[in-house]
Amino acid sequence: MAEPLLRVRDLRVSYPLGRAGVSLRRTRMDAVRGVSFDIPVGRTFGLVGESGSGKSSVGRAVLRLVRPAGGTVGFDGRSVTDFGRRTPRWYRGAVQVVFQDPLTSLNPGQLVFTILERALAQGAGVARADRPAALRTLLDQVGLATHHGNRLPNELSGGQRQRVAIARALAVRPRLVICDEPVSALDVSTQSQVINLLVDLQRELGLSYLFIAHDLSVVRHISHEVGVMHRGVLVESGPGERVYTAPSHPYTRALLDAAPLPDPVRQRQRRAHRRANHPVLTRGAS
Repeated sequence: MAEPLLRVRDLRVSYPLGRAGVSLRRTRMDAVRGVSFDIPVGRTFGLVGESGSGKSSVGRAVLRLVRPAGGTVGFDGRSVTDFGRRTPRWYRGAVQVVFQDPLTSLNPGQLVFTILERALAQGAGVARADRPAALRTLLDQVGLATHHGNRLPNELSGGQRQRVAIARALAVRPRLVICDEPVSALDVSTQSQVINLLVDLQRELGLSYLFIAHDLSVVRHISHEVGVMHRGVLVESGPGERVYTAPSHPYTRALLDAAPLPDPVRQRQRRAHRRANHPVLTRGAS
């Protein structure tokens, strides 16, 4: 069996909570407790859970934005955990991220062309003469027209800004893209457009994704494998369709119950079915 592109084993992440008591001993919160999963080349692992479940901390540890308290992260057969204090430049290019709100990660005072050109120059090393063609290719890949390059981020819609963020990630030719709640701030129709774009880019470029979200129905549509996190622990994992249609853990079933259905009749039927079969989970649910 081929070596996975990303291999996470027994990952643990904790954060300091300050000092407590007369001993002034520093206390810590365990955000991630022993999480393990693989992401093969060209595949998507969806990580789903409520706010505070630890899912974003997993992504931050893979990106080396936080230092793990234990466990290992391997990328393409190399130990990321052993990199030391400085992250190698090749790893910063190979692993990119798309955040929830591009307005917080895109420079509001720069045109889209400038944002993307900086990524091409610094991350991908594209020669100045080749950048105009590379910029047009990037915009076309994410479904934007050339004239969008002459706009500021706040002159674009939410979906268009997220496409710019995706284009910036693609500019350095990554192999793994960590998508941290990339569609949760968008309306439903725009969500589906961005999800379809990510799927098309994966098929075209052979990308791998770690897709982090709180909505299991969104994760289902893009992920080959899904992991469900609760209080820092991976409580269930498996093929995306199986986790969605036949969840084995009570917390996964509770997540599905929390997702509203557009049809009120189906919503009532599902609620009644859950109450009859899992009364502890649905007691007091609206």
